[in-house]
Amino acid sequence: METTLKKFVRAFVAAGLAAAFALPAVAQQERTIRFGHLNNPDHPVSFGVKRFAELLSTKSGGKMKVQEYPSNQLGNEMQQQAALQGGVQQMSAPATTSLAGIVKEFGLVDFPFSVATFEQADALLDGPLGQALIAKLPEKGLVALGYWDLGFRNVTNSRQAITKPEDLEGLKIRVIPNPVFLDTFKAFKANPVPMPFAELYGALESKAVDGQENPFSVILSNKFYEVQK
Repeated sequence: METTLKKFVRAFVAAGLAAAFALPAVAQQERTIRFGHLNNPDHPVSFGVKRFAELLSTKSGGKMKVQEYPSNQLGNEMQQQAALQGGVQQMSAPATTSLAGIVKEFGLVDFPFSVATFEQADALLDGPLGQALIAKLPEKGLVALGYWDLGFRNVTNSRQAITKPEDLEGLKIRVIPNPVFLDTFKAFKANPVPMPFAELYGALESKAVDGQENPFSVILSNKFYEVQK
C-alpha cells in the first residue's frame, strides 16, 4: 500500500573536477575514476553511471575509465562523502539529504510538497536556487556536475491504505535520519523511526516497522515487495 508523498532529488557530485575532466590536459595519460553509489546494479542511477562510463571512454579515446562501485561497496553516503573530500574516491551520486550535513541549505530540498511535477522540480534545481546550492560545495571540497532525479517519494505499509494525511496517524514509518523527515512525519502524527537503509528490508520483514518511504525505483530494486505487499 503506498501513497506519493514528495519529490526527492540527488546531486551528481565529483571531487577534483578540474583534474578529472580537463581532457586535453590528461589526454596522454590513463586514468580510472572510482564512482561509488548506494543503489543496486539494476537501478536507474547505475544505468546512468554505466552510460557515463561509455561516453567518457569514447571521448577520451579509452584513456579515461570509470570503475563503478554500486550497492554501498565503498561505504554509506557519509563515508563516501568523506572519501570524495579526501581524494580517495573521485565520484558519487549522493542524496541532497546527506549534503545537508555540510551545506545546511540543501535541507530546503527535503521540504514536503514543495513541488508537484517533475517539470517544477527541474525548474527549481536548474534555476537560481539549485545553482546557488551547487555553488556552496567547492568550499567543502566537492564539485557538483548537476542534479539527477530519483523520483517522488512513496509511503508503503503493511497495515492500511493511505489516501489522506490522517491515514498516517500511528503508523511506525522508517525514515532517513534527518530532522526534516522526522518533523514531517511527526506532523502527520505518525511514529517516524530513523534507521540506516541497509537495515530496512529486515525491519519490514520482521514488522519492526509498519512501513517506509522511498521512490518506486528504490522500492523495486531492493525487492521490498517480497516482505511487504
